[in-house]
Amino acid sequence: MNEEKFCKHCGTKIPIDAIICTSCGRQVETLVTAPQQSAPAPQIIINNDNTNQNVNHVSASASLNIGGRNGKKAVNRSTALLLCIVGGWFGAHKFYEGKIGMGIVYACTVGLCMFGWIADIISISKKPKTYYV
Repeated sequence: MNEEKFCKHCGTKIPIDAIICTSCGRQVETLVTAPQQSAPAPQIIINNDNTNQNVNHVSASASLNIGGRNGKKAVNRSTALLLCIVGGWFGAHKFYEGKIGMGIVYACTVGLCMFGWIADIISISKKPKTYYV
């Protein structure tokens, strides 16, 4: 004798041992699984021996930011502009700003063939009264 039951979702006859309806595909019974063996509890290690030996070796001058913004040099626009106009062809304003390498390049190329000298006059004149290099 073929025992059957009805799907509670679509009403179709399905085998008595069916868990999923063969017609609509929906689950009609709850899945029964074998009891699972419990996994062993994880071992918890508590290390209360906190021996942190970190020391901050930052000097006082670095932490106070002495010497301008983020260690940058403050430059007066008027002085830089005067040096650029008078001695810009040999890089006097670059030496004043602390850009020694560019000062040497200006001295060797006569202010980058005078084009760099003129561009620097314009750019320095547009800077704020005190700027940082």
